[in-house]
Amino acid sequence: MFLRLDVEQQEIRELVRKFAQQEIAPHAEQWDEESHFPRELFPALGELGLAGTLIPEEYGGAQLSRLTGTLIYEQIAQADMSTAVWLAVHNMVSGLIAKFGNEEQRQRWLPGMAAGELLGAFALSEAHAGSDAANIRCLARRDGDDYILNGTKFWVTSAGQADIYAVMVRTDPDGGARGISTIIVEKDMPGFSIGKMERKMGLHSSPTGELIFEDCRVPASHLLGSEGDGLKISLASLDGGRINIGAIATGVAQAALDVSTRYAQERLAFGKPIGAFEGIQFLLADMAMKVEASRLLVYQAAFKMDEGEHATPYAAMAKCFATDSAMAVTTDAVQVLGGAGYVRDWPVERYMRDVKVAQIFEGANQIQRIVIARSLLGTLAKVS
Repeated sequence: MFLRLDVEQQEIRELVRKFAQQEIAPHAEQWDEESHFPRELFPALGELGLAGTLIPEEYGGAQLSRLTGTLIYEQIAQADMSTAVWLAVHNMVSGLIAKFGNEEQRQRWLPGMAAGELLGAFALSEAHAGSDAANIRCLARRDGDDYILNGTKFWVTSAGQADIYAVMVRTDPDGGARGISTIIVEKDMPGFSIGKMERKMGLHSSPTGELIFEDCRVPASHLLGSEGDGLKISLASLDGGRINIGAIATGVAQAALDVSTRYAQERLAFGKPIGAFEGIQFLLADMAMKVEASRLLVYQAAFKMDEGEHATPYAAMAKCFATDSAMAVTTDAVQVLGGAGYVRDWPVERYMRDVKVAQIFEGANQIQRIVIARSLLGTLAKVS
């Protein structure tokens, strides 16, 4: 594949770069220190069309291609990974409503989501269900025109900040993978509360927490798709989500490379810039190769998804390679800066703390390797 961005994509990338560097990057360190969720950014993101990337235009969205989406998340992540993560999750939820929702649901939620007024969150993981999504135990029992929800959800991005939550629940206790459904829960519904908020290594300005449902009554009209569609709906988000995380990781890695290169040009040792020494040059060269390879894998996966090709193995490759590479690049960035890299006067320690989780969420990288191997070996890879 020979990839050339069209004029519109180049303009969008430049628009987002300027916004991210002017409105996000100057505040990222303070937001991290204070664990501040920058909800104040959300209307501006909506105005730019970045809060409705997968929403059709008739509902106020921009309906951009997956490739254009990667350009957006890469640029925002260069300024602040936390912001890129919660925005990507929001767009994933709105995309699911646009794809699987009925007209009433689209009219109810999508215009506000596109405008940066209604923030979306996705709730799948539980104590016993993460990679094993079919093991969901949060129960939704039909009661007349309502569902009554009981159970908990863990590791929810934007917990306590989101306005609507796409919650994976079990509507058939004996239905296995086919007994899971998706219900949209609004933040003020009785019986719904926020539990423990996680104290994380990184992504401090993107809150992650627990959802608690205690006889939470939700109208049956909030069911997304049909009963039993939950796992299908969840899986429909995987390829795009993995590509987005690959783009975000690439953005963080690029930021780390930029800081390292600048530092190597300015920091003097033994009478010359440290970039004059081969030990530093080799580190920078390896970092640059990882960033470029990651970017190309991510763009290729997004392109294949836009073209309607089977993108699953490519999304897994992009996510796995880009996040492993970003972890290596940010670690090397700390090494290039030495003692300065280990303290908070420079952002590379934050990059390293933030990007670690990218190897874990949207399917741990061990899961990605299984997906890739099965695409190569078929049923043979399932023997174990």
